[in-house]
Amino acid sequence: MPDLNNWPTPRLLSTAARLVEHAWNEKLASLGLTHAGVIALEVLDGEGPLAQAQLAAKVRVQAQTMGKTLSRLEAHGHITRVRNQADRRSQQVAVSELGQTALQQARELERNLTPGGEIGVEELRDRLAAVIRRLGSTRWGGDLPETMPMATDERLPDKS
Repeated sequence: MPDLNNWPTPRLLSTAARLVEHAWNEKLASLGLTHAGVIALEVLDGEGPLAQAQLAAKVRVQAQTMGKTLSRLEAHGHITRVRNQADRRSQQVAVSELGQTALQQARELERNLTPGGEIGVEELRDRLAAVIRRLGSTRWGGDLPETMPMATDERLPDKS
């Protein structure tokens, strides 16, 4: 095993993120979900029914990518698609009752995914949110919403 103490922070963060995502997807498979599917369900649960393009924009993926995610969710009964009455060319996507149940189970799996998660978790969450806001606003344009307090960290490079 490589000496992790000598790895730069971005490599540690990237590797940890991939490992967490793989572990999470393995557990979600039993629910017929993926990490991308949970994110889509979370947005639909919070926002209500949306057109595929609106959902893709909120999740910050291409509409085609969202289409694949929605096809998997629909195949497992986690979403419903209904023709949009205002624009007959599009469909409104909503979380089904089965999707609500799967989302609750996915949230529980996520809470229990990482061992020792309670140690310094709030500071870690604040720092990760700061990184996402700083780098995400450059990549995706515009400011990201302040859904959790942002930690001040002088070690992060200034955006300007």
